[in-house]
Amino acid sequence: MENKIFIKAIITAMREEADIIIKRFNLKSVKKFKNLEIFEAIKDGEKIVLALAWIWKIQASLATSYLFENYYIEKLINIWIAGNISSQDIKVWDVFLPNTFIQHDMYLPFEWEHLDYAKKPIFLDSAIWVNYDLKKFGLILNWICLTWDQFIDDEEKIKELKEKFAWDLVEMEAFAILSVAREYNSLEKCIVIKAVSDGADSNSKDDHMTNLDFAMDNATNILELIL
Repeated sequence: MENKIFIKAIITAMREEADIIIKRFNLKSVKKFKNLEIFEAIKDGEKIVLALAWIWKIQASLATSYLFENYYIEKLINIWIAGNISSQDIKVWDVFLPNTFIQHDMYLPFEWEHLDYAKKPIFLDSAIWVNYDLKKFGLILNWICLTWDQFIDDEEKIKELKEKFAWDLVEMEAFAILSVAREYNSLEKCIVIKAVSDGADSNSKDDHMTNLDFAMDNATNILELIL
C-alpha cells in the first residue's frame, strides 16, 4: 500500500480506442495480463495511467478494481464510443458527458432495498457545466447512458428501447466502472466521456468501426481538456 502513488486514471475498452490515447499522451506499456494492459506516462508533471480493459462489464470491473488497488486515484475517466438511441438530433462524432447511468440487463423481480446497488441508476456531477458547440462537433452534458452486455444492431430492439425508455446512449461498460468506484467511495472522482460512433441500428457494426477514429479523436480532445 505504501508504494501507491496519486494518478489520473483512464479506462477504455478497445485497442483501436486505446491507441489514439496512447499516441496522444505518449503512454508506455508497463504491465500486461491476459486481457488487461496498463500504460503510464507523465503529463505536465502528473502521472497518467491508462487501463485497456477490453469489452464487457466484467473486464471493466476488473480494470477499475486493479486501478484502485494499485494507485491513489485523483480522477477516474471512462472514455469510449457509444451508440445513439436518442430521438434528439445527435450527430455521429458528437461527444457526451452523461450524468445518469442505468444497467438494463439486470432483472430481479424483487424491490428489496439491498438490491438498489444493481437496479437503481447511478448519478454523477457534471465535469463541465454548459454545453459547447465546438464547431466540428458538439459537447453535450447530463444525458442518460444505458449499459448492458449487448452490441445493439437490431432495429426492433432499438425501436422498443426508444418507445419504452428515455435513454440517450447505449454502451457496455460505464455502469460497471461506476459500481466499482462507488464501492471505493470515489464516485465524485469519476467522469464518463462517450463519443457517438453509430445509431445503434442495423448499420451499427460497420458504422462503429468506420467512425471510431473520428469519434475517439473528438473524445480525446475533451479528455485532454479535463486532464
